[in-house]
Amino acid sequence: MRIKRDVTTFEWDSGNLDKSYLKHGILPKETEEVFIDTESIVLPDVKHSQKEERFIIVGKSQNKLNLFVVFTVRGSKIRVISVRKMHREEVERYEKIKKDTKI
Repeated sequence: MRIKRDVTTFEWDSGNLDKSYLKHGILPKETEEVFIDTESIVLPDVKHSQKEERFIIVGKSQNKLNLFVVFTVRGSKIRVISVRKMHREEVERYEKIKKDTKI
């Protein structure tokens, strides 16, 4: 799945904005970079999509930080719900998927 082209801006909840940096040391800019990573992978977050459709994107920031981002799309905005560094097992799965889907 790819993010629609008409989604052009990011929306941050002030609590999540601070929490991501304070808890995980991840800046908003780094999180947003995952969305332009050509090797990022977007998956539906079925477990947490009861009230609104949520997604997970895994990919790298420009500093090669492997990130796991939960988000939703509201109109033309990506609303970041949470972000953290990928766990080792997630990085291994991500790298395997990238390797297996190379043409």
